[in-house]
Amino acid sequence: MALTRNFKETVAERAARDPAFAKALLDEAATLFLNGDPHTARLVLRDLVNASIGFEALAAETQTPSKSLHRMLSDRGNPSMDNLAAIFGVVRKRLGVDIRAHAVKAA
Repeated sequence: MALTRNFKETVAERAARDPAFAKALLDEAATLFLNGDPHTARLVLRDLVNASIGFEALAAETQTPSKSLHRMLSDRGNPSMDNLAAIFGVVRKRLGVDIRAHAVKAA
C-alpha cells in the first residue's frame, strides 16, 4: 500500500520553501474573501499563517492572543473586519506583498 502525506503538511512545507506559492495562497485568500467565500478564505489564511509567520509571531504583531487567532481562523471562526485586516496586513508585510483589488466584469 502506498504511503500518503498529510495535505496540510504538504501545503505548509511548500509555502515555507516557495515564496511564490506563499504569495499565491495570500492572493487566493484575499480573492475568496472579496468574492463572498470568507469560510474558505479563513482556512487558506490559517494554512498560510502556519507555514509562514506562525501563530505566536502573528499574536505578537497583532497584539491578539494566539488562542484567539486560532479560533478566528478556524472552521467556525468569525473574525471582525479589524482583526482580519490586521492578520492580512501582517502576512502581507511578512511576504513583502502589496495587495490591490480591481474589479473584473463578471461573465
